[in-house]
Formats: sequence, C-alpha cells, structure tokens
Amino acid sequence: MKIGFIGLGSMGSGMARNLIKAGHALTVYNRTRSRAEEFRPLGARVAGTPGEVASDADAVITMLADDRALEDVIFGSGKVLESLATGAVHSSMSTISLALSRRLLAAHREKGQHYLAAPVFGRPDAAAAGKLFIVVGGVSQQIERCSALFEALGQKTFVAGDDPPMANLIKLTGNFMITTVIESLAEAFALVRKSGGDPNKLLEVLTNSLFAAPIYKNYGGIIAAEKFEPAGFKLPLGLKDNRLILAAAEEAAVPRPMASLVHDRFIAAMAQGLKDADWSAIARVSLRNAGLQ
Repeated sequence: MKIGFIGLGSMGSGMARNLIKAGHALTVYNRTRSRAEEFRPLGARVAGTPGEVASDADAVITMLADDRALEDVIFGSGKVLESLATGAVHSSMSTISLALSRRLLAAHREKGQHYLAAPVFGRPDAAAAGKLFIVVGGVSQQIERCSALFEALGQKTFVAGDDPPMANLIKLTGNFMITTVIESLAEAFALVRKSGGDPNKLLEVLTNSLFAAPIYKNYGGIIAAEKFEPAGFKLPLGLKDNRLILAAAEEAAVPRPMASLVHDRFIAAMAQGLKDADWSAIARVSLRNAGLQ
C-alpha cells in the first residue's frame, strides 16, 4: 500500500520514521520543507504539496496541529480531497473537533473515498518508540485495511465503533482527564511544599500505592521537578483541546465544571507567559497561587 504522510512535527516525525522502519513506502509533506527533506535519505519521496502526496496514495495519514491546519490541507489550498483517488482512505490521527470529523466523513464519502478517525494517546517519545495508543473509528473493513499501519505506530489499537467522531470524543475525553490529573497533582504538591514537605516523597508514595499508573508517574515527575521546558505538548495545544471538549459538552448539554476550571488555568498560564511551555505548566498557576515560585 502506498502511504502519504502529512505533518512531520514532534509527533508526526516519529510516526513517519516508524512506518518506514516497518517497510512501508512513504511520500511525505510538511509545511516547513526542511523537515520533509530529512526523510529523503530514509527512502521516502518528498512531495511539494499535500495534493501531490494524496494523488499517488492508497492511504493518507494526517498529523496536524489543529482544525484550521487540517481544513486547509483537505479542503483548501492543499487540495487533498480533490487529489485523493476513489477508494483511497484518509486516516486523521491528530486531535480535532467532532464537527470537523463529521465534515470529513461526509466529504470523503461524497467523493467515494474512505475516512477513519484515529487519534492517538502519547507524547513524542512514545511516538518515536512506536508505543502510542490508537483509538480508531470507522468502517471495519477500512480499519482492517490500515491495521498494519497502526501496528507500526502503536502498542495497542482500540476500535471505537463505526462512527469516526466517537474516536475523536474518546480522545478529547482522555485529554480532559489528563488535565484533571495535572491539576490535582499541582494542588497536592503545592500543599506539601508550603507545609515544608518534599513533593518527591509524596510522588513516591502515591505512585507506588494508590496511583501506580504511568500518567501519574510521568506528569508527577514533571511537576515535582517543575521541568516544563522543553515542551512535549505545547500549552496552547492543550488549551485548544480544552475548548474542543467544552464545545462537545455544550452540544450534548453535559455540564463540565472541572473542564471549565482547567480552562481558567490554561488562560492564566497563557497570561503569565507560558505559551511555549508544556501543557502541564498549568500546574505552575497553582504553585504561584499558593505563593510558591
């Protein structure tokens, strides 16, 4: 199967490399061409436009920052929708809105193409190691068709059903829950620090008893050390995902008081100049609110 890969940022670059390692033939595109050129020595073909990527592909994978970037690639100047062959499949693997996912499904269907929503859980190190968790929604035959690609990218694939936007909703919900973990850890560490204790000791106790999960260990370590740079996932992207889950909740008439609180944390962090920090830097707001620097 001929694979087109669009979006070679901190996540996409590791994913594309793993597809090449697994023996797949790739044509790649990135807005900053120098990033795409890094893949030429690895055997990938470098395209000048997203449409060129799509024109010769059986499957196109997009890994782009937000709705606007994906809309431009698919519907706008990128011309992927126009260029993708009948019967080919587009797998959108970034975190996007439910509204855009529905639009992609309808547009690809109208063109006789296929669409899968396959967002991923994992930071850049997991992407590079092929250890992502993939949540995919769409027609089962197309999921099976792309199964070898998902196996090269992740450690486990979860099928959300035949409605692609449900995969996007699960991804948004998971990201929301990560932010509540970050917030609860920040508040706990602030209390221990201000009381004269060691946050690392608290982290040791929690992650070896009640909360022995990678999410607590990874983010707990970042927050305890206040190592928010370099960013694995930049704070404005976290704010974007927070907005998307609030929009989905409003559409379904589901109150989300915790998501609203976290939204305020993101806004405060942006106001405090943390836009280039990791999204876990919302913890710094709780620390500063407690008078800790």
